[in-house]
Amino acid sequence: MPDRADRSSRDDGMDGDEGAPAARAVVLRRAADELERLRSLLPPGRWSARGLLATRPEIVAADESGRTEHIADARARSAGWILALAPTVAAPLIAWLRETADALEAPGPGVPTSAAAASELASSVLDARPARADPEAGDTD
Repeated sequence: MPDRADRSSRDDGMDGDEGAPAARAVVLRRAADELERLRSLLPPGRWSARGLLATRPEIVAADESGRTEHIADARARSAGWILALAPTVAAPLIAWLRETADALEAPGPGVPTSAAAASELASSVLDARPARADPEAGDTD
């Protein structure tokens, strides 16, 4: 993942003025859209770690009818991370990013701390995208 210095070369809508509330709101909404797009590509349901080896768990999604789908092979140390960021976590993250973007455009008390955290998350989400995944260019996977 690029560090802060590398972000200046990425087109994230910030135009070099990270402090401008309108620019930060644009980045927050783009990150929320990206999380929503990624969530739509994943199987819904409860994700869990299964398998015969504790050191090599398999991440599996089970829907309400009991059908399962293999998500990933993991290592013991990464399985918890994958499960913690399952699609069920996306909805509150998306809502938080969008609500913070709205708050930036109509500032009030208490917004700066939440906005800073949301902006950092948004930048990280956008930094993690593969170079070819540009939603404005119409690229899809």
